[in-house]
Amino acid sequence: MITGAHTIIHAADAEAARAFFRDVLGFPYVDAGGGWLVFKSPPGELAVHPADPHAAGVTELFLMCDDLAATVTQLQAKGVEFTTGITEQRWGSLTTLAVPGAGTVGLYQPRHDTAYDVD
Repeated sequence: MITGAHTIIHAADAEAARAFFRDVLGFPYVDAGGGWLVFKSPPGELAVHPADPHAAGVTELFLMCDDLAATVTQLQAKGVEFTTGITEQRWGSLTTLAVPGAGTVGLYQPRHDTAYDVD
């Protein structure tokens, strides 16, 4: 029986990325040993999108929120760098933020029904 999902972000500077999730985003964590932090993720959902053969197998991480503008303001106050402005998509409002040492992740406010609380 599947009991969860484990997301991995590969980082050139793992300590900076871990500090970001721990200190800036405030994600709870456990130390799996030797400072190897494993973070509790927010409730999640999984979507499978069609892709051309060159993009097949690509995995992306999007964090979700209820009020994108307010969340951006709160995170900017903590020094978070946003790499794009907010754009309006058919499925929600979207931006991207920089994870120190680890590239970017998406942040969006969905307009669609969410699956993370479906039983």
